Amino acid sequence: MKNLSNQYGISPWTIRRKLDQIELNIPIYLIENCVIAMDTCYFGRGFGVMVFRNTITHKNLQWQYVNHETVQKYISGIDNLKSKGWNILGIVCDGKRGLFRAFNGIPVQMCQFHQVAIITRYITRNPKLEAGKELKSIVQRLCHSNQEEFQRMMITWENKWRLFLNERTHNADTGKWHYTHRRLRSAIRSLKTNFSCLFTYQKYPDLHIPNTTNSMEGTFSRLKTKLRIHSGIKQWRKIRMIDEILAK
Repeated sequence: MKNLSNQYGISPWTIRRKLDQIELNIPIYLIENCVIAMDTCYFGRGFGVMVFRNTITHKNLQWQYVNHETVQKYISGIDNLKSKGWNILGIVCDGKRGLFRAFNGIPVQMCQFHQVAIITRYITRNPKLEAGKELKSIVQRLCHSNQEEFQRMMITWENKWRLFLNERTHNADTGKWHYTHRRLRSAIRSLKTNFSCLFTYQKYPDLHIPNTTNSMEGTFSRLKTKLRIHSGIKQWRKIRMIDEILAK
């Protein structure tokens, strides 16, 4: 503001007022077939934007500001697009519980990048156990495998380490027990739970469904960078910035 004030010879408050008065130009797209990638980007606790992007044209069709993401908000977003006439051929999303079963009749692909991130949280980037190292190696091949090959690797790994996974730790004081390698068990359970939606894109090759929501990550990274630069502005101005970037 100070630089602009010096350049044009008017006060910073006048410049701020003129910028705030600029009308945002939100484009209207021709209604057509689409494959929707949807995800939420957070800019701090309780402030995020839920985005619905057409992966065919790489245009953001709609977005809404949320305190936290829920399955119902994603359902409402998809229903809103349908009500406008969009023919949704497929959906790519993260692994939020209950999301895969929420869209009857629409093929749903879980973002493989999100699945890898989930497994990494369980076994860490540098697992110490040999079973964890092998599982990491298998998961790293997720984006380069087909359904049959990946399922075969999962079954082979689980059979090899079954006794290890079933090891229990007993508490002599309480008499209770828990599985010794709970994080490994959680990792393989996540893969088995989400497996049916990890290779949807291969079942419908004609729909050209992406296997990740990575096309949105560049936009989210750009949003966060710009908001960090202007970290002191009020939230309603942040929203104007986000609207402008997502619209373009």
